[in-house]
Amino acid sequence: MNIPEIYASMVFNDKVMRERLPKDIYKAVRKTSKNGTHLELDVANTVAAVMKEWAIHDGFISPTEDGGVIMDFSGKELVKGEPDASSFPSGGLRATFEARGYTAWDPSSPAFVKDGSLYIPTAFCSYGGEALDKKTPLLRSMEALSDAAVKILHLLGSTDVTHVDTTVGSEQEYFLIDKEMYKKRKDLLLTGRTLMGAPAPKGQEMEDHYFGVLKPKVSEYMHELDKELWELGVPAKTKHNEVAPSQHELAPVFQTANVAVDHNQLTMEVMKKVADKFGYACLLHEKPFEGINGSGKHNNWSVSTDTGVNLLDPGKTPGQDLQFLVFLMAVIAAVDEYQEVLRISVATAGNDHRLGGNEAPPAIVSIFVGDELEKVLSSIEEGTSVKGSGKTQMGMGAHVLPHIMRDTTDRNRTSPFAFTGNKFEFRMPGSSLSVADPNIVLNTAVADKLVLFYERLKDVAPSEMDEAVHDLLQEMLKKHKRILFNGNGYTDEWVEEAGRRGLANLASLPDAVPHFISDKSISLFTKHGIYTREEILSRYEIYLENYVKTVHIEALTLLEMVRKDFTTGLVRYMKDVTTEALKKRDLLPDSLCSYESEILKTLDKTSEEIVAAMNRLAEDTSKAEGIADLLEQAKFYHETILAEMDELRFWTDRAEAIIPDEYLPYPPHSVRHPRCEESV
Repeated sequence: MNIPEIYASMVFNDKVMRERLPKDIYKAVRKTSKNGTHLELDVANTVAAVMKEWAIHDGFISPTEDGGVIMDFSGKELVKGEPDASSFPSGGLRATFEARGYTAWDPSSPAFVKDGSLYIPTAFCSYGGEALDKKTPLLRSMEALSDAAVKILHLLGSTDVTHVDTTVGSEQEYFLIDKEMYKKRKDLLLTGRTLMGAPAPKGQEMEDHYFGVLKPKVSEYMHELDKELWELGVPAKTKHNEVAPSQHELAPVFQTANVAVDHNQLTMEVMKKVADKFGYACLLHEKPFEGINGSGKHNNWSVSTDTGVNLLDPGKTPGQDLQFLVFLMAVIAAVDEYQEVLRISVATAGNDHRLGGNEAPPAIVSIFVGDELEKVLSSIEEGTSVKGSGKTQMGMGAHVLPHIMRDTTDRNRTSPFAFTGNKFEFRMPGSSLSVADPNIVLNTAVADKLVLFYERLKDVAPSEMDEAVHDLLQEMLKKHKRILFNGNGYTDEWVEEAGRRGLANLASLPDAVPHFISDKSISLFTKHGIYTREEILSRYEIYLENYVKTVHIEALTLLEMVRKDFTTGLVRYMKDVTTEALKKRDLLPDSLCSYESEILKTLDKTSEEIVAAMNRLAEDTSKAEGIADLLEQAKFYHETILAEMDELRFWTDRAEAIIPDEYLPYPPHSVRHPRCEESV
């Protein structure tokens, strides 16, 4: 496979435009993409014509009056489309009868051809101009951060900088399981996770999967996935096993946030398509199987100038680099000030099951900066000087092995928001999430702090700037240092400590979402032009609606599986055990049938508990539908319905552990299939 030849071969990218567009048109498109200027219609017409010639297909056929067709694609169609906006989740922005919506071409994210169709990245708004998508507020947040960063950089002497980009690399975790087994699990099909099922005898206890050899078919899948992603211009790079059986990860090279978000959506889609070719189902749910690791999507975030400087690179002497320290402090202050909104940006019903255990970070937001930066920050607070310790050489104890350089700090896998050398890794996003939301919040919150810094420093004389910056950093650190934590985020002691510090512990979506419509949150987003008040309120409703619908579907699915599937196998097995016991009594009248009696006693008790739990769940699920207030409804689903689902699962799992596999109408967690390379 010739990688340079296939890479981005299906993408209408900058290289293709530079080769095919007239120079003046190309410059106009580049100006629009880089500087956010509006695209003129005559420019769009030229781009549309060239794009059509590059990727001509049946989608461009338009009927003519004489019954023929012409190949047509205009600049107007490229720039603006008019889809139905009433069937899209709008949180009340659109009524069912208000159908008109608009799409607008985003020239900063390249178009591409997939499955014979041309895909054009677009923003989506309602007839009234309200953003219905995630792309529009993401682009707004990127502009807000760039504007604020450029101003502060000019104050600090970097006057050659005209634009700043946020760059993102999203590590994508996923499970691959046998497709035929997947089809037999109604819960996986309808909800993405198993709602019942006794644990397998072997899970991840031996910790032998992460560094294990890739199974041949999994390796073939990964190679094919890389190939298809590379053709689409997605810079897929690292791929490996993850901790749980059948769990894997793909990590891309960093890209501008907007393109990275688009490419992550594309990655998830292609993952599922390629999995189907290999007889797999690709699961992107955050917690598809109880008792083993869930899947996350680590969002690696950094800030770079158009002059090629990574503003979060500490260099060799971070304690003396004011520019780095200003941006580091802006992030620290932003995450502390807006920790609740950052938590909301990753809040889903699925992620609630993942956060807080099995190597996922806790729901309490905190920042890990490492030992060296902790010393630097302490020196700022105390007004003392510090020298960076630098990397030290580390011997491996065997002469044949080379000496390696030890990093200045260890890694903390329990930290939700960790500094990892020249970027921050936000580890709370779930595997199925669009990373647009956390990046919108990060960009906006950091922009807010940079604006604050600029207002404090804009009238300071150049000769006094260093001292003024140091005073500001010291003040900000004292105010926001509560968010810094380098310890173990899984301990009960940290939960107590976080409470004493005043950090928010928002364990579930219903706990978190009310903070989205707080005065502080509304002020943040409206002040920087990211969302209007109406757009915020609509997203608040969408969060709650999605949560309620997700848990409701899960409850109904569990009830149906227990009623129609599980109890059939349970009753059949009890009947067969009873029959065998009676036959045994006929042959051995003095036999106590202890083994059979014990099974029947256990299953009889369990079946009574199952019926009681099932009736409670059915009754309360119906009750939940009648709760009018969305927040109260979400709380009821969280506090009552999920608890009753867990109770019902406890008893069905207890019975399943006794019932032979052949009596179960679905594959249990421990089953192996000839085509499977891992336990389901």
